[in-house]
Order: sequence, then structure tokens, then C-alpha cells
Amino acid sequence: MNYNLLMEEEINKIGEGKTLLLHACCAPCSSAVLERLGNIFKITILYYNPNITEEVEYQKRLNEIHKFIKKFKTKYKINIIDGRYEPKEFFSIAKGLENEKERGKRCYKCYELRLEETAKIAKEKNFDYFTTTLSLSPYKNSNWINEIGKNLKEKYNINYLYSDFKKNNGYKRSIELSKEYNLYRQNYCGCIYSKRD
Repeated sequence: MNYNLLMEEEINKIGEGKTLLLHACCAPCSSAVLERLGNIFKITILYYNPNITEEVEYQKRLNEIHKFIKKFKTKYKINIIDGRYEPKEFFSIAKGLENEKERGKRCYKCYELRLEETAKIAKEKNFDYFTTTLSLSPYKNSNWINEIGKNLKEKYNINYLYSDFKKNNGYKRSIELSKEYNLYRQNYCGCIYSKRD
């Protein structure tokens, strides 16, 4: 499935100015996604990442997103929701999967945890769409991410914006923007298991 093409078709159909709740994992991944969508959607970022085990690391990534948003200009003002920091929510879904390798079942459950929170808030706050920056990373499974998004779209009756942001040099562009804006780029996803591996 070409999720990038699906996104382009949806954008061409709806035009500009719809609201989008964008789950963000970090500033570098957000950068290329905001560059691509910030002049099309009225975006609110949701920073909800209970998978980040160390609170110092969690805060560092959140601060980087705030720093980037203040500097980065788009047609529509970007807002941010600081999600709650509850690592126990991640450890709860990871129970029994501690020894899974990166990109295995534990990661699927983690994508699901973060996307479900995004879908719930998008529904509660009447956003037109929800999606995530996670598909920008070449280390993340876009098929899983979009499968979860589709399931949550049906569960909560809210539009999900299919995506594969790594396409069209999206990941490369995130590296360029990170250098341009001097963004902190972490070298692991966030949880204690990804750091271990």
C-alpha cells in the first residue's frame, strides 16, 4: 500500500485549513512533517510518549519541540499539547514482551498505545484528522502504524491521515532541518529496551 499517495489524494480532496492532531515523538521527526503539512492543516502537536523511560530524556525531547515550534514558521500557527508522562502505561503494555527485539511485538503495542491516546484526544476536541510523525523514521514499520490508525479511525469514528513521511526524502529532510535548527537528535527510540538494544 502506498500510504504517501493515499495522503496526497486525501489532501487534494479536502483542501486547506482542516484541523490535525499530530502525535509527535521528537523535534527532528516533527520538523520534516511540519514543513510538509504546516501550510495545509491547522496543526496541534500532541507530545505523548510514555515509552521514554528516563524523565530527563522525556523533558529534553519535549523542550526541543517547543524550541523548534517557536522558530519554525508556517501558514497556520502550530499549537502543542504536553501529554502526561506516565511510563507505567508503557510498562503495562510491554509486560511479557521485555525480551522482544526492536521492531517486534512490543513496538507494535507501543505505536498502538500512543496512537490510541491521539485518537481519543482528537475525538474529544473535535479535530478533523489525527496522525503521527512515527512513519518518518526508517526504523518504524509504516504498515503497522497505518493499520493501527485505520483501526482507531473505525473505533473512534474520526478521520485518520494515512502517511509514510519517510517517502520523498522525508527522513533526509529531517536531518537537514535538525542541522539548520540545531535540534537534539537522540540515537534510540526512548524505552529502556531500545536503549539496551
